[in-house]
Amino acid sequence: MATVTEASTPHRGTDVITAAKEAAIAAGVMAVLALPLIGFILVDVAGGVTLRTRFGGVLTAAAIVFVGRFVIAMLRGRGAGPIAHLTGLVTRRVAGWGAGRFVGPALVGFAVVLPVLPFSDRYIIDLGTSVLIYVMLGWGLNVVVGLAGLLDLGYVAFYAVGAYSFALLALHFDLSFWACLPLAGVFAALFGIILGFPVLRLRGDYLAIVTLGFGEIIRIVLLNWQDFTGGPNGLSSIPRPSFFGAPIGRSAPEGQTPFHEFVAPVMEPIAALFGGEWGFDAIHRIVWLYYIILALALVTNVFTLRIRRLPVGRAWEALREDEIACRSLGINPTNTKLSAFAIGAMFAGFAGAFFSARQGFVSPESFTYIESAVILAIVVLGGMGSQIGVVVAAAFLILIPEFGRDFAQYRMLLFGLAMVLVMIWRPQGLVSGREPSVRLHAERR
Repeated sequence: MATVTEASTPHRGTDVITAAKEAAIAAGVMAVLALPLIGFILVDVAGGVTLRTRFGGVLTAAAIVFVGRFVIAMLRGRGAGPIAHLTGLVTRRVAGWGAGRFVGPALVGFAVVLPVLPFSDRYIIDLGTSVLIYVMLGWGLNVVVGLAGLLDLGYVAFYAVGAYSFALLALHFDLSFWACLPLAGVFAALFGIILGFPVLRLRGDYLAIVTLGFGEIIRIVLLNWQDFTGGPNGLSSIPRPSFFGAPIGRSAPEGQTPFHEFVAPVMEPIAALFGGEWGFDAIHRIVWLYYIILALALVTNVFTLRIRRLPVGRAWEALREDEIACRSLGINPTNTKLSAFAIGAMFAGFAGAFFSARQGFVSPESFTYIESAVILAIVVLGGMGSQIGVVVAAAFLILIPEFGRDFAQYRMLLFGLAMVLVMIWRPQGLVSGREPSVRLHAERR
């Protein structure tokens, strides 16, 4: 029997040399391109402007590209087999049994106690609220794109419908946030059905173009219908969500609000556990908004997980895999597509209503195409159909621009670079695997 000895193992030095050459070429190209963009800057001085050089920044960018390209080349080579295998194995484990059993509850627990952690402040809580908004939008779009396989580039239109529905109902009919929230979801779902009817026969790129046009139509209507939507000036003085009719943040004669009296018995022990104190403060309104969007996101997640196991959820996945085979099984593609558009739009309407209430102001500038692109990127980068992947991708894509505020000129450059690196490293998404919708054999306890 032949045995494989250490001497028969092929020499891998050439892989390192090749990777170094590719990295040097990429770094040289980066240095040439970065020289006019980063190497020179106009600075205001007394009496005019002057040109200054920043060659150190060019060298830093070239060095980063060299290291990144070298690592990518090594991972792509034969010597990276064990690393790639280990990465895929860990990702599959996290996405499968571990994600549902440990990672998910851990993330929920962290989200619940975030406002009372020692390092939490108004900025951290606001940032967490923004991440949760995009998590909810990502889970809603995941129904359309990840489960049903319908590419939607105009998802922000339903987000806008929900936001304006709440704003108009609250301002003209004096309805509360809790009364308008289901109505905003119903109106957004109705618009989802309206979009679904004309595109029933379309798929792929044609469907994407039509949905993109639908999103732009909604934005232009909001921008030009000034008597109804306020036009480019938008709508202001939108009321905030109340706590059983009591405004959050307004002190009572005793210096407390019903909100404080209700949550103090629960929050004070939690705050004491982390070495802090829970007293009345104006930040309670920010905390209240945070917990509202957290509850809405969890409801969206639970609803999506449950409906995937129902016949309509399995029909979505059948439609995604093969529409012709779906028809041969007796599934109605028309009803399946419409249900996917309606349910995905409904969650966007809920998120839009919360966004409007949180900001207190809404305008068409908040619902541009870039918002749809970011939400779609969250679904794709996270992994099609993966709930945990949407959470990871939303945190990644929202926190990267926030941490890059000190590099205001290069925020979108960093954003695009991060997306390119992720798609090179994990083209199938950060969390490519997910729990099966249906198992042929029940798990053994």
